[in-house]
Amino acid sequence: MTKSFQIGTFHIDEKSPVFIIAELSANHNGSLDNALATVKAAKRAGADAIKLQTYTADTITLDVKTDDFRLKQGTIWDGKYLYDLYQEAYTPWEWHKEIFEAAKKEGLVCFSSPFDFSSVDLLEELNTPAYKIASFEITDIPLIEYVASKGKPVIISTGIAEQEDIELALDACKRKGNTQIVLLKCTSSYPAPIEEANMIMVKDLAERYGVISGLSDHTMGSTVPVVATVFGAKIIEKHFIVDRSIGGPDASFSMNEEEFTGMVKAVREAERASGTIDYTLTEKQAKGREFSRSLYIAEDIKAGEIFTAKNLRSVRPGFGVHPKYYNKLIGKKAMIDLVKGIPMQLNFADNK
Repeated sequence: MTKSFQIGTFHIDEKSPVFIIAELSANHNGSLDNALATVKAAKRAGADAIKLQTYTADTITLDVKTDDFRLKQGTIWDGKYLYDLYQEAYTPWEWHKEIFEAAKKEGLVCFSSPFDFSSVDLLEELNTPAYKIASFEITDIPLIEYVASKGKPVIISTGIAEQEDIELALDACKRKGNTQIVLLKCTSSYPAPIEEANMIMVKDLAERYGVISGLSDHTMGSTVPVVATVFGAKIIEKHFIVDRSIGGPDASFSMNEEEFTGMVKAVREAERASGTIDYTLTEKQAKGREFSRSLYIAEDIKAGEIFTAKNLRSVRPGFGVHPKYYNKLIGKKAMIDLVKGIPMQLNFADNK
């Protein structure tokens, strides 16, 4: 797999900063003005990208009112029919161009999750720099193949995926010659319980499949994105809303601007804190060794007297010889007169 590629102006690889995506989803609540305000707010909050969902009720499901099409999964939308939910939540296609342009003006990458071939065609017209495969579409191999055929990075959520589903999706991309793949750990609950986050999977996805990995998060708060960062996530996606009071199907589990800003800050701090594997000391750390233990003369000693546990001690600071010499020095004779408080040196003792 290719582990170094571009998404818009952002370079993605194993050493790059986390690429942070604000998921617009249904958080415009039917208003283009809300959508455009969300773009601006995402920029203020520190996002690198804003992501849409490109579908209509007719492209994602059937207008059928049978039990098969009624939500009953323990979600916040239970009791609704799929067609009605998507009719309420979709982002009108005629808005897409204006949203893409607004994002570009703000310096944000803008891309989307397509849900059928026609939505891919629309996004191609808008020159989308990447595609996202939503969790529930990971089994739609024809869609994945069509997306992969466009030669752009493919970000795949694994929320409902078994291992075979992931492998089939990866194979679909590779058949189309596309190895620019990101796998996102995702828990497809809304909101997701933190105990089901299982962030160690971020590391495993990267290692097992040789891809860039990341997180599509539906938990509340910033804890899970921070943990994902420590486990090597290079893309983090979080639902974003200007103000939960505007309502909408996804409002209850989406971060507002203040919360998203806090998450971005926490993720960036986690990046800095994670660091690299390096046993050498910084200049400041080396200076700090002055406060480490070393051997000091603890009582006045005359030449010829024996070093004992009473007159030679391991104490702070660290200007004397290393405490590893303590047992070697105990029982030796002092070569010169020594005053309490002098840092011990090896040549102070008779080494015979």
